[in-house]
Amino acid sequence: MAEVVAELPEEMRHELKEPLGPVYTEAEVLLAEATEPIIAVGDIVTYHLLTAGYQPDVALVDGKTKRERVEREVLDAIDGFDHRIEVENPAGTLTEELLEALVDAIERPGTVVITVVGEEDLAALPAIVTAPDGASVVYGQPDEGMVLAVVDEGLRIECRNLLEKMDGDYTRIASILAP
Repeated sequence: MAEVVAELPEEMRHELKEPLGPVYTEAEVLLAEATEPIIAVGDIVTYHLLTAGYQPDVALVDGKTKRERVEREVLDAIDGFDHRIEVENPAGTLTEELLEALVDAIERPGTVVITVVGEEDLAALPAIVTAPDGASVVYGQPDEGMVLAVVDEGLRIECRNLLEKMDGDYTRIASILAP
C-alpha cells in the first residue's frame, strides 16, 4: 500500500474551490493561451485536450469524473502516450508514490500518462510546485470548465502553502518535489 504523505482536512476543502487560474470551456481557446510543457490533471481535461489535437506532456487520470466512472469513449481516447505509470493514491490524499511518479514524469522525455488507482484530484498542487516556470497545469473545475494555471514563483508559493496546511509530512513532500 502506498504511503500517504498528506491528507486534505475537511476545513480546507473550501480553499481549493477557488480556481488557480482562468477557467475555459473550450480546449482550443485554452490551448491558444497555454504554454508548454502541459500537465493535465483529470480524465475529462485530458480527453478534451486530446480531442482538440493536443497530447499533454503529462496526464494524470483515474477513470472517474465527479467520483463516477468515465464513459468508455473517454477511456479509449486516453491512449498513445510514450510511457505509462500506475500509482496508488486514495481519495483526499497525496501519496509518496504519486509525488515521485509526477516528478519522474515531468523530467522524463516523451509523453507520460499516470494512471491513478484511487483519485488524482489533489495532484494539481504538487504538479504546480514541481513543474518548471512557464509550464501549464490544466485541471477540471467541476461544472465550470478547465482551469489553466501557468506556473510561476507566486503560484508555486501559493500551492506550497496549501500543501503545508494539509495534515501530513510537508518536509517529506518538499524533499520529493524539490527541483
